[in-house]
Amino acid sequence: MKKWFVMSLIVALFIVSACGGSNNGGKTGNAADATNAPASTNNAAGNANEGAADSEEITPEEGASLLVWESKEERPFVEAISKEFTEKYGIEVKFEEVGAADQVTKLTTDGPAGLGADVVVFPHDNLGRAVTAGLVLPNDFYEEQAKTANSEIAVNAVTYDGTLYGYPRSIETYALFYNKALIKEAPKTFEEVVAFAKTYNDVPNNKFALMWEVGNFYFNYPFISTGGYVYGENGQNKDDIGLNTEGAISGLKYYGSLKDSILPLNSGDITYDIKKGMFTGGTLAMDINGPWTIADYKNAGIDFGVAPIPSINGQPASSFSGVKAWYVNQFSKYPNAARLFANFASTKAAQLKDFELTGAIPANTEATNDSAVQGNDIVKGFVEQFNQSTPMPSIPEMGNVWSPIAAAFSDVWNSGKDAKEALDNAVQQIKDANNGAAAK
Repeated sequence: MKKWFVMSLIVALFIVSACGGSNNGGKTGNAADATNAPASTNNAAGNANEGAADSEEITPEEGASLLVWESKEERPFVEAISKEFTEKYGIEVKFEEVGAADQVTKLTTDGPAGLGADVVVFPHDNLGRAVTAGLVLPNDFYEEQAKTANSEIAVNAVTYDGTLYGYPRSIETYALFYNKALIKEAPKTFEEVVAFAKTYNDVPNNKFALMWEVGNFYFNYPFISTGGYVYGENGQNKDDIGLNTEGAISGLKYYGSLKDSILPLNSGDITYDIKKGMFTGGTLAMDINGPWTIADYKNAGIDFGVAPIPSINGQPASSFSGVKAWYVNQFSKYPNAARLFANFASTKAAQLKDFELTGAIPANTEATNDSAVQGNDIVKGFVEQFNQSTPMPSIPEMGNVWSPIAAAFSDVWNSGKDAKEALDNAVQQIKDANNGAAAK
């Protein structure tokens, strides 16, 4: 891929030279402009050829400086890695606080206006929006490095329509928290959870074996994963919907049975705050939740562990996972420097530093196997769950899934609706929404 990248830059430089060096600032109008980045990258791209061929590293544009967007929580890491980057390459890096989930929306307006950050970071499920809007550049020069160094799940998550865009940095999923004072070892199957609930549950006193947000499809996906899926082709094919397969129907039926056996409450009565209160209060033995809950449970003085979600119907429970990655702004004045930073800030060493400073779980496989990560039993539990997870689909049509499928789960849990009927209805609604969007 690097050879392709370098040759493309040589061809681009040749075309520009043949046209008398003319350039119109990246606007469309001639063959060179139609296929290349903004004007400032064309000459710099030519300089990158020799550096890439000799040292396998891209050459940044002369006089480059970078703006990076990140959330408040990640500031310690961004400032630390930016300092290292500046010391090594002499390129100034400025930080601006923008929440990861808000960056694609902000880049939609700020990018074309020349106000966006050169390097951004966001959860992979926003990638489809960013690519279809033409906001980010492919991870072309460092593609092979990214694919080799990081988890295949993470790489697939930051790939859209066959093209790698992201520089994977950290992973996230949910797993099983268990209070060691109430249950010494994490159950490996839901059958074990049901057996434990028979001896532990005391509904009048708010004692429950296990809770999760049963009305939220994000946390309910494991019941679909035992034989179903959302979209085919790694979540990229909107016309291949696997939410009402035989396996998915079986999983939803089993989900519905758990109301009587372990959690006799309606879905609206099980919220994040209610669960947290019971777990920290010592009456909830197990909670399916994400790493964002770790600090609260530690501060409450709970001796807890984290383990993979128990198997369902004899199948591993695959959770939805998210991958945060760096991306290079399509409209950056310094795309080579931005590529260099995105790669530098996503190496094994960088991801371990991020883990040290913020607790972010690495996507890099060597970093994940490092003693600093493996020696932390809580983090290790999340890594084990991630290894059997499914990246949330990143195509825009994922937005059409949430409401219909949540209604299907709610109808089965609260009203005992037939699982096949509920899922067939949901899939038809999703198809209608997808086709409606396509028609527009």
